[in-house]
Amino acid sequence: MFTVLNGKKILVMGVANQKSIAWGCAQAITAAGGEVIYTYQNDRIKTSLQKFLPASALLVECDVSDDAAIEQTFATIQAQVGKLDGIVHAIAYANREELDGTVYTASRAGYLLAQEISAYSLIAVAKFGRALLNPNGSIVTMTYFGSERAVPNYNVMGIAKASLEASVRYLARDLGPDQIRVNAISAGAIKTLAVTGVKGYRDLLMESENRTVDGQSVTIEEVGNVASFLLSPLASGMTGDVIYVDKGVHLQ
Repeated sequence: MFTVLNGKKILVMGVANQKSIAWGCAQAITAAGGEVIYTYQNDRIKTSLQKFLPASALLVECDVSDDAAIEQTFATIQAQVGKLDGIVHAIAYANREELDGTVYTASRAGYLLAQEISAYSLIAVAKFGRALLNPNGSIVTMTYFGSERAVPNYNVMGIAKASLEASVRYLARDLGPDQIRVNAISAGAIKTLAVTGVKGYRDLLMESENRTVDGQSVTIEEVGNVASFLLSPLASGMTGDVIYVDKGVHLQ
């Protein structure tokens, strides 16, 4: 791969395990010459990450439901590595019971939780990360086709992803004067920890694979490669966009 991220420092938020889309992004960034800083939500996830990350990897705790915690995360990063060149936001959550059956049975609390973690967290990360991003910095987040279509059982998460995509557009406008770009990748269905929380996820994965143009599911590596491009100077003219990396599933 071209070393388009040589010397760049990229924060990757949302790696849960080696099947995570965020992990595919981290690998692609490293292959392109970038240095990755990782966040983790709690000690359990930190212990999991330490099993496969290099011993030299910088891990910083971040609870995106707490503004003070996010602010502290970026203060820690600034103290240890200085400026950043990009941020990958691959964070989403909804209660399992909200990802089943009809959307009108969703609880108010469950709806708001999905919005807070899956959509508002991008705005909060941009707010506190803005000062650390170098000129031509880039923020990339992860969305899914359920923001546009009523995917069975995706429910409040689909609504949250629609909010996330709207947030991308408004952030792109407001961060443009700071020379910061904001884009989203709409990844195809991949068997990640997040997807397994959706009732009937095996049917979702099978249907998605059947709708790809080549009959093969997209991989975390393919998503990571596009994220690496969006983080690089090669994508300097792109902001406020949703880029599909789903092998054509959205065409049907």
